[in-house]
Amino acid sequence: MAATGPGPRRVGFVGAGRMAGAIAQGLIRAGKVEAQHILASAPTDKNLCHFQALGCRTTHSNQEVLQSCLLVIFATKPHILPAVLAEVAPVVTAEHILVSVAAGVSLSTLEELLPPHTRVLRVLPNLPCMVQEGAIVMTRGRHVGSSETKLLQHLLEACGRCEEVPEAYIDIHTGLSGSGVAFVCTFSEALAEGAVKMGMPSGLAHRIAAQTLLGTAKMLLHEGQHPAQLRSDVCTPGGTTIYGLHALERGGLRAATMSAVEAATCRAKELSRN
Repeated sequence: MAATGPGPRRVGFVGAGRMAGAIAQGLIRAGKVEAQHILASAPTDKNLCHFQALGCRTTHSNQEVLQSCLLVIFATKPHILPAVLAEVAPVVTAEHILVSVAAGVSLSTLEELLPPHTRVLRVLPNLPCMVQEGAIVMTRGRHVGSSETKLLQHLLEACGRCEEVPEAYIDIHTGLSGSGVAFVCTFSEALAEGAVKMGMPSGLAHRIAAQTLLGTAKMLLHEGQHPAQLRSDVCTPGGTTIYGLHALERGGLRAATMSAVEAATCRAKELSRN
């Protein structure tokens, strides 16, 4: 089966850390790739055991992954990636589709480190990919067509929502969705602690706060509503919600959140330049 068909027969991972494992698990659970058709490489057995537990094949040879798989996801640390690409470059062919999840390594850099006309894409997932509810963006290199993009998007939707974006949006996605996981956790924690202050047991409060975030997110996505519309639907004149919203506005929640995304995005851009 060709790599640009409905689905690749084999998918390779160079690097076997937490994000690589999350993507592999999503592919397997969704039935998009069989476990025995996934091959992962890493220098030691430390992380490979997670792939082995899923029923995947493993190796210590990065070149073997390229020789066995046409679609290969590079999930190494960014500072290691150039050396890894130099190592595998001799076995890269025109049939390969190479995908980098390394933050801060641009498409132009990837294309410079690989043979001419190599098909390269960048993907930026976030931590909820581990529970198949990730927010993922991808951007294509100069030699990638729509069929390769659709194939990768089809596969990554096993791990959550996947959108194709211009490369300029990658750092913004880091600030919004990568770092945003921590921002949402902070809000969820504060929401629950408000309930604890009013007398609810901590465990129960945290469970209800998390479920409230989950349910609200699902409504926004399924209904396609602007958040302001849903917020308005919850507010009744003189009711509890408008009093609570007034307290949030007084505390500067909206401005603080916008500033947090801005700060995280600026830091991502700074790290990318370095």
